[in-house]
Amino acid sequence: MYRLVWEFDVYPEKVTDFEQVYSPEGRWAAFFKQSPDYVGTQLYRNTQEAHRFVAVDQWRSRHSYEAFRKQHAEDYASLDAWCRQLLIRERMLGVTDDGKS
Repeated sequence: MYRLVWEFDVYPEKVTDFEQVYSPEGRWAAFFKQSPDYVGTQLYRNTQEAHRFVAVDQWRSRHSYEAFRKQHAEDYASLDAWCRQLLIRERMLGVTDDGKS
């Protein structure tokens, strides 16, 4: 499995919108589900700071994720740009790749 780990600081008044977009059933997950190699997303809220979240996107392999990003680059960029209105800050914390897929 290939996992991407993201951290988000969300505008406090946008937390509900953020959760709807980034949840396992949200817009990003629906977008990624176009690929049979997308496994799912987990969303975690920080217990100390209610506007901070960590999301983990899981794919069968790094190659499948990168191929999807390339094939859907324009739509990915468009959704990403729209989501910026919700975010104070976004950063990738890291990736894991067990290399078994």
